[in-house]
Amino acid sequence: MPDYDVKKMLPRRRSALRRRAGMAWYTARRYLLWCSPQFTFARQRDRERDLPFVYASHSTPLLRKLKDVDMVYQVNKIQNLRLAVERLDGLLLQPGETMSFWQLVGRPTYAKGYLDGMVLYCGQVRYAVGGGLCQLTNLIFWMALHTPLTVTERYRHSHDVFPDADRTQPFGSGATCAYPHRDLMITNDTDQPFQLRLRVGERELEGQWRCQQEPFYRYRIVERDHHFQPEYFGGYTRHNKLYRQVMNPEGDLLLEELMVENHAIMMYSPLLEGGRE
Repeated sequence: MPDYDVKKMLPRRRSALRRRAGMAWYTARRYLLWCSPQFTFARQRDRERDLPFVYASHSTPLLRKLKDVDMVYQVNKIQNLRLAVERLDGLLLQPGETMSFWQLVGRPTYAKGYLDGMVLYCGQVRYAVGGGLCQLTNLIFWMALHTPLTVTERYRHSHDVFPDADRTQPFGSGATCAYPHRDLMITNDTDQPFQLRLRVGERELEGQWRCQQEPFYRYRIVERDHHFQPEYFGGYTRHNKLYRQVMNPEGDLLLEELMVENHAIMMYSPLLEGGRE
């Protein structure tokens, strides 16, 4: 038996009133969480001084040619990323503190300078103010997997929209975001501070998690159990598990732990170029 319920993955039809009520409910819950003593949220930033050591770094291209997506929305995304990076760069994550992406970035609005960018909704490409910020949460999440930081909250994409052409990371290694309830939260359960550095370069979005002490452990993400599954509705779903391997400086494997399990409805045939069996 599959360890997922495909019926729960399919979009549900709801009235406009039901959608507005649901959004109000989840927004209220998120605001209450930000005010609650359950977490100590990080707010301090230092953009003048870097912590001395880089624990993890990564970069992703700002512009990609995607099928049926007007490049103007890719260009708009760069503006959205710059505004969000301005609110996050230099964040200091002290021991015991938690980073909430949306608490720090805030609601994207036209008044703040955000533009319409691409968003994915139930497997469909749409355009909305602040679209494209999931590239930033993807980057922060992927880097955090290569550190001892704890991913407290992360949401996966419910649909696999584009084939694997030019993909350099495993399927399901990102983190979607939607203000304010689909958040990315990362907690520092270590005994040293971490610092998030971000930059929108000429061609790439660049990031680092920096730390106070020289890193001792090394981390590697490996994919297991990747497969496509034909479903009763005539399409396919895609599945995998991502494990984090912890190694000492000599490269000896000390620990392997399951980090994420992904299930997504495919919006293209797995036999297309860029897909893989």
